[in-house]
Amino acid sequence: MKNKIDITKWKDFKICEIFITSNVGNKKQVPTGASVAKKDLEENGCIPRISVTGTNNGIVGYYDCKSDDKSCYRVYNNFISVSFLGTIFYQEGECSLDMKVHCLKPINKILNKYIALYLVSALRASLIESSYSDQISSTVLPELTIKLPIDIQGNPNWSYMEQYMRNIEKKVLESVKFLSRSSNQSNKMDISEWKPFHLYDIFYIDSGTKMDKVAMKFNNPTIDFVGRSGINNGVTAIVDEVDGYKPYKAGNLTLALGGAYLGSCFVQEKSFYTSQNVIVLIPKCKMSMNVKQFICSVIFKEGNMHYKAFNDELNRHIKTDFTIMLPINKVTGEPDYEYMDKYMEQIKNRVINKYNILKNN
Repeated sequence: MKNKIDITKWKDFKICEIFITSNVGNKKQVPTGASVAKKDLEENGCIPRISVTGTNNGIVGYYDCKSDDKSCYRVYNNFISVSFLGTIFYQEGECSLDMKVHCLKPINKILNKYIALYLVSALRASLIESSYSDQISSTVLPELTIKLPIDIQGNPNWSYMEQYMRNIEKKVLESVKFLSRSSNQSNKMDISEWKPFHLYDIFYIDSGTKMDKVAMKFNNPTIDFVGRSGINNGVTAIVDEVDGYKPYKAGNLTLALGGAYLGSCFVQEKSFYTSQNVIVLIPKCKMSMNVKQFICSVIFKEGNMHYKAFNDELNRHIKTDFTIMLPINKVTGEPDYEYMDKYMEQIKNRVINKYNILKNN
């Protein structure tokens, strides 16, 4: 097993020290996007529009600006986008930014994909480590810090970052080749005889504890705090148990109803609380872990395909018309939990086999 990277000699930089900002009164501000009326957006255009969504690299569509005032469209090129909710992506070409999406371009350094992807990872790690829970405005972002490797002058070591990511890319490509050799082409799953089910058919839908993370205490943290996040099983912190609020039991599902990670659904492994707009799905019948993970994947896919953050979110649909397609037992017409369990077990075994191939090469 390889040792972790030694970061003891790395340095913390404020965003404003390495990225372009402007002065606004006594504060610094990064370039940011703006709201554009729908009538001024021409659909089927060629410029990606970046919103706060956490999927598809932040892209919500391709447009051109019909307004004579093109400045309101806020187009940037070759930059890192950071939304006020903390979704972060590298934008290699020209993109326009929606309101509350910010632009990070290094001072006196032109990004390439390797340096940019390194910075994206470092920025995400910084936000997670700091447990930042407020909205990240264009004047707050410049004061946040990011830890980076440095050269002998104490400046960000761009060469190291680029080479590190090139090495990662090389290892990934080698791994993909090994996996390709070991994999047989499988047919797509036939869902023609699947059937739609409302969530309330198979789960008790609980509104969650609706807590605010900034109000939680961390003196004796034992309870997972699940927020609107698409990573780390949705767990954004570990907090103290709150008197009078019994945590939900491990094994229940959580589902983010809105925000950048709309549709993010996870099986919780420990006792937990939830933030605003995260509900709890309590199975009405006994389900294996495999079945729960199968259903989580289907919910996430359905949420991302047919609902949009800050436009048509799941809040008003979840207890009424939100349905998911599931395999059915042809005798009872009910969800075929045995099929789901066996399917996920096959997936699990396939992953383990591929992992063993990678480990031994």
